[in-house]
This record gives sequence, structure tokens and C-alpha cells, in this order.
Amino acid sequence: MSALSDLLSEQTDLGSDAAAHLQQLVGDWQILADLAFADLLLWVRTRDGELLCVGHVRPTTAPTSHPIHEVGRRVPAGELSWLDRALTAGGMIRDRDPEWGNGIPIRPEGIAVRHAGRVIAVLGRDTNLQAPRSPSEMELAYLDAAGELFHMVTEGSLPTPEGGSSDPLGPRVGDGFLRLDTTWVVRYASPNGLSAFRRMGLTADLVGRELAEVGRSLIAAWNGGDVSESEPDAIRRIRTALAAATPQTGEFSAGSVTVAYRIIPLSRRATSYGCVVLLRDMTDLRHRDLALQSKDVSIREIHHRVKNNLQTVAALLRLQGRRMHHPAARKALAESVRRVSSIALVHETLAASRDGSADLDGILDALIPMISDVSASRPGVRIERDGHLGELSAELATPLVMVLTELLHNAVEHGYAERDKGQVVITAERILGRLTVRISDDGRGLPQGFSLEASDSLGLQIVRTLVESEMRGSIRLTRRRAGPSDSGTEAVLTVPLPR
Repeated sequence: MSALSDLLSEQTDLGSDAAAHLQQLVGDWQILADLAFADLLLWVRTRDGELLCVGHVRPTTAPTSHPIHEVGRRVPAGELSWLDRALTAGGMIRDRDPEWGNGIPIRPEGIAVRHAGRVIAVLGRDTNLQAPRSPSEMELAYLDAAGELFHMVTEGSLPTPEGGSSDPLGPRVGDGFLRLDTTWVVRYASPNGLSAFRRMGLTADLVGRELAEVGRSLIAAWNGGDVSESEPDAIRRIRTALAAATPQTGEFSAGSVTVAYRIIPLSRRATSYGCVVLLRDMTDLRHRDLALQSKDVSIREIHHRVKNNLQTVAALLRLQGRRMHHPAARKALAESVRRVSSIALVHETLAASRDGSADLDGILDALIPMISDVSASRPGVRIERDGHLGELSAELATPLVMVLTELLHNAVEHGYAERDKGQVVITAERILGRLTVRISDDGRGLPQGFSLEASDSLGLQIVRTLVESEMRGSIRLTRRRAGPSDSGTEAVLTVPLPR
């Protein structure tokens, strides 16, 4: 649960629906704070009758009124009278005289938060009066829109059932602001809002024109078409949202410029008061996205080519092995084929990956039949996987797959030299940032006096080098249980995972 949910459940009697309403309000109230040039504090009545601050947001358009975060502050009933009156009366109450806090003069206001017909909380709208401003046209437009939105909060129509936009990359007040009347004509455009349309090619004034028609004309001009042609889908969605007075977010493009928009309808007592449209020029961001996508495609293509080249190398080694008459040379080439093929499996997986990570479970499931084919002289030995290795980066996946290949091959070839049947089990678990893989067999076990450090086996030397040098991990080979020589072997591999 979030801090807000914790405070509401521990300190109040508000139900889940009311708590969800407040969560939705807090998730999208940065817009309210920016338009109001004020800190917003969310207050609720506790079980013992006090007022408790459970939320605090500062404006990005004005100095803060509260340098110290107010969440958790408790106030006895009656101490902040405007908040108590707003909770009781259910409207917006402004205190006559400024309050002082931390040496800052504050104009306080209480705004009732209504849900399902009852007041469940109150917003404290605290404006910093320390830096007096002469109201500009933009400030007046912001404050007017803020007033309409606060009225919707007191009526219970904000936040809307459709939800707000908590996307950190979505349009914000400072990115671009338009105020539309009930006929969807632009009555005010902030400098940044106007700049977005200028970049799309608008040369005339935006104020006094119908928004959807402006967008349609710009797109048609860039496409070399006539304005009378059928509307683009993006403009049709905007027009539909405006006509239905429903919130909407989306993007539309004219030429090489892409603009994200958010439509916030304004209403009072079910009567439309136009809407606010927030804009953000996303052109640079979209160009970076395309560059990243192109880079990802190139990387996947490289993995695909590496996989093909490795498979070619494996095929050449396999052909050379068939020409060898010396058993030791043939065996060495077969082991090389197995090692190269295991690396090719990793690159095959990475070639299909969208995020540069390798699915170790899928690789291992493909690796097991390959080990069984190489060890055809042991058809009765079964290899099973229990648990999930998950996804790893290419830097970890490649050495890990090589290690697992060596260990599985050793288990099948050397653990069952005198038997035709057996079982090798691979178990894996991720705990506290570490991946632990166990490979257990019921074969003949390790020879007396075995030491991994002293072993002259090329495969085990490769395993030890990869684990300790490439993966910064550890490996341990032991008998599965005390007893006769037929006790089996267990290899335990532990690898730290990147945070």
C-alpha cells in the first residue's frame, strides 16, 4: 500500500471507495497546484476528531508556501477554522486574514472534497503572498481554470471516473495551456502552447479559432491535401472528446512535429464551461525513441548474424570431426561443437529479445536435448529442470550457459560411465539478489580425493574460470550424500545478480 492508503486505513473510517477517490485525486493534483499557484494539502478527519494532513504537493509555477513537508501533521479540531468550515459546509472557504508559517505570509483556503454525495476530505489551498505579482493574462487564465476545477472537486465530479494522467512524460501546465469555450474555440493560449502550433506550421493567430479545425488544417497542409478531405483519426478523436465533454489524452502529428495533448472538460452542476487543453511538444522525445528502436533492431541483427556464424563454425567442426580417425581428436572436436553451439543458443535468444535480455529457461530447455544428442551413448539418462532461472543480460547469460553445458555434459558422460539409466536434475532459485543453480545426478559420484582446483579437466577449468572471473560467482562440486561410490554428484553454482 502507499503512504496515503496506510494513513487512511490506520487513522480514518473512510471506506475503500472513498480512499480510492482520494488516491485518484492525489495522483493527478499537480495540475491543480500549478494552475492555482499554490501548495495543496489534503486533510482528513481522524477517528479522534483531529485533522490529519495525508498529502502535500507544491506548485512548479510559484514559490512554495510550506518549505517543510506537511504530511503527518495533526491539527486539533477548530485550530484551522477554514478547513473545519469547508468540511462542514461542503464548499470553498477562504480565511479573511493571511496566516504566517515559517516566516511566510499565506492566504489559506479550504476546499471540500466530495464523493458519493458526502464530504470525505478537504483541500487546503495555501498561496504564498511573499512575492506579490501583478496578474498577467496567463496568470488570470490559470486561476480561472483552477477555480472551475476546484468547483468540480467540491461537487464530486473531479477526479473523473475515466481517471487522470499520471504519466510523468504527459503534458503539464507549463508545457502548453489552452482554454477553450463551450464551442471549442480557443480563448487563451499560453506562449508555450502557441509555440507548439507554430512549430507545426501555424502562421495565423490561434485564439478565436476552433481547435480541431486548426489541427485538421495543419495536418492537411503538411500532407499536401485539401482541408475538405476526410479528417485524420487523431483530429476525429479530439473532436469527439470535445463534443462529448470527456477527458482524453493522445498525440497528433503535423509534418515532423508530434504534440501530446490532454483534454480536461470543465463543468459545474452538469453544465459545460468549456475545457482546458494541455500540450507538450514530443518531437525530440519521439526522435530519440525512433533512434533507440533503430539501435535495438541493429543489435538484434548483430546477434542473429553471430548466431549464424557460430552455427557455421559448429558445422565445420562437425565435418572435420567425421574425418578424424583418432578417438581423442574426434572427442575434442565434438566438445568444441557442443561449446560453440551453446553460445549460438544464447545469441539466438538475444536476437529475438526486445530488451537485450536472454530467457535462460528457454535456452536451457533447448540445451537439454542438445546434450542428450551429443551423449547418445546414454539414452536412458534423463535431464529435468525444476525452478526458473529467469532472464539475464547477455554479459551473464553467455558464460552461464557455457558453464551449464559443461556441467551437464560431465554429469551424463562421466557420472554414468558404467550405467545406462539415471536422472540429472537442474534446480534454480533467485533469493536476495543471487541466482543459485544446482545440478544433481545419481551416478557414480566423484572419485576419492577429488579437488576442483587441482583438476586437469579442460571442461572443469573452463567452468571455474567463467564462474570466478566472468560472473564473480562461486562453484562447489561435492558428493550428494555420504555412502558408497554410487552416491551421485552435486554441483552448486552461485552467481550475484546485478541490481
